[in-house]
Amino acid sequence: MKKLLWYLIAGTRGGHTRALILKLLIDRPYNANQLTEAMNMDYKTIRHHLDTLIKNGIITMEGDKYGAMYFLSKTMEANINEFNQIWEKIDKQSK
Repeated sequence: MKKLLWYLIAGTRGGHTRALILKLLIDRPYNANQLTEAMNMDYKTIRHHLDTLIKNGIITMEGDKYGAMYFLSKTMEANINEFNQIWEKIDKQSK
């Protein structure tokens, strides 16, 4: 999981956006529209990153397409410390 998180967050374009989505989902579930508003980003951009995170087993989706809520996957919850360590490193580098 550590390698996958490094790849998705620090190794690919859009990784910072995916990390910000995960930071929000740690606190509570969101739907795509709520994430769009919270992050002040385009809906299609958010959807793209959500799809990437789902495809890689980092988050899960519950409910119908438009109103679907997004949650951290059980695997991600079990590896939250790995994510936090990666976030600390990349956040320091971006400053």
